Amino acid sequence: MKIAIVNDMLMAVEALRRVLSQSGDIEVIWVANNGAQAVEQCQKDKPDLILMDLIMPVMDGVEATKQIMQQTPCSILIVTSSVDHNADKVFRAMGAGALDAVNTPVMESGNTNEIQNVILEKIKNIALLMRPKTTISFSKKPAQSITNKSINLVVIGASSGGPQALENVLGKLPASFPVPIVIVQHVDEAFVTELTAWLDSVTELNVKLASENEMLKKGNVYIASKSDHLIINDKMLLSYTVGPDDVAFRPSVDVFFDSVTQNWPGKAIGVLLTGMGNDGAKGLLQLRKRGDVTIAQDKQSSAVYGMPKAAAQLDAAEEIMALDDIANRIIQLI
Repeated sequence: MKIAIVNDMLMAVEALRRVLSQSGDIEVIWVANNGAQAVEQCQKDKPDLILMDLIMPVMDGVEATKQIMQQTPCSILIVTSSVDHNADKVFRAMGAGALDAVNTPVMESGNTNEIQNVILEKIKNIALLMRPKTTISFSKKPAQSITNKSINLVVIGASSGGPQALENVLGKLPASFPVPIVIVQHVDEAFVTELTAWLDSVTELNVKLASENEMLKKGNVYIASKSDHLIINDKMLLSYTVGPDDVAFRPSVDVFFDSVTQNWPGKAIGVLLTGMGNDGAKGLLQLRKRGDVTIAQDKQSSAVYGMPKAAAQLDAAEEIMALDDIANRIIQLI
């Protein structure tokens, strides 16, 4: 894998080089000291993956991510000094198309192996997304048709570009919204709390972390909060499961959508938003076959047209529409 590093701190660059040197499959092809240099370098030699800092002179990582995804799209992993202290910038960069984020390694911190493992695991996951495998289905029994039942659940899957897309959708829903919403966003467990708080600030609904054995209630938005897969179990409660393992990102949208197909007794609206890879497409297809309403974001409004594209190719989406229209359509259907 060809990787580029964008960071204005020499010590951070060297720390990242040392981490990457642990894998024989990685080649650092160039280093940029600011976002403007990164945009220029990408046009000359596009890498498979960029490790992008956020706080830099000339052009920060948010603007650089935005310009790169518009001009020479490639995978971007945010690597910053403190994800917690830069949460807003992290989610803006992910809204522009960055896949994930992690703290910059500090090699003298005493937990060198842990730091290396975290970053290399994220790179491995991104490599899987670049070469997507067939998703293992969580379903073990035929889905029951619910065509004649009323809609009483909204489920949403998103990845790269997701935070801003979710902000757009949730921000337009009224406080009186009468059904629960469950969201699986590809995001690191370490800062899903910040994402939840950030989304809670842009909507009149109550956004919270999804807890084990939690009952779904109207007016609440539940965010998958662990690296295990979120599901709805056979008691109609939110729960987490370790398997399946053969998926690029945890939690998996496909695994969650499949559990809705099998265990949710009412009719659902399934929505697949912007993201790299194909997670969620097969799960959305199962929802459609069951009689649920399925929606995918269109190409023009997607930061990364991967997951919605996969859904369109499978004919999993009953409706394909611009991001700005999705919230109003959900309101109409409810």
